[in-house]
Amino acid sequence: MRLAGQGCFGRIATHLAALFVAPYKTRYFLAKLFPHGYIAPDAYVCRKRLELGRHVYIGGRVIIYQRHDGGQVRIEDDVVINDGTIIEVGDGGNLVIGKGTTIQPRCQFSVYKGSIRIGKEVQIAPNCAFYPYDHGIAPGKRIKDQPLSTKGGITIGDDAWIGYGVVMLDGVTVGKGAVIGAGAVVTNDVPQAAVVAGVPARVLKMRG
Repeated sequence: MRLAGQGCFGRIATHLAALFVAPYKTRYFLAKLFPHGYIAPDAYVCRKRLELGRHVYIGGRVIIYQRHDGGQVRIEDDVVINDGTIIEVGDGGNLVIGKGTTIQPRCQFSVYKGSIRIGKEVQIAPNCAFYPYDHGIAPGKRIKDQPLSTKGGITIGDDAWIGYGVVMLDGVTVGKGAVIGAGAVVTNDVPQAAVVAGVPARVLKMRG
């Protein structure tokens, strides 16, 4: 792991380091061995305007794609991004993932027009989707030719828990310590320490 990296030799070194370690979460400890962390050999990580913190774990088949007009991607210390997650940045969008946040498999971050800011120690379950933009549907024009628009970015407060299959839409702020129930579609702000669920998401109770 001392020699691991995204170049050809670095990928070979990473592969050799992981060769005798069981796959998936068993490899978390490899990210802790050296500050440059662990990036799976089959992950695709675009390095332009990318800032990686210390001991970051990026799992298999993760894609971090930055279009030519995309903004910055900042992934802070001790972040875990599990297998199959896709991050796309374009049209001026920026992404920040705060220290100690864990993203479970197959999540989708389409960071176009608006930006996404995820706080510290956030827990994001599998198959969640984050869309800080909307797509035009005006009549008389093909859908694929419609412009994108946004009501604002998406902000997730520290220590929030985003349940399985949640969809976050543009212009939403989730307060610190909030819980979003599985399958919810979040279209409005969520208060700090609130528990919400449903389509669209509504407050069910407050923690404590």
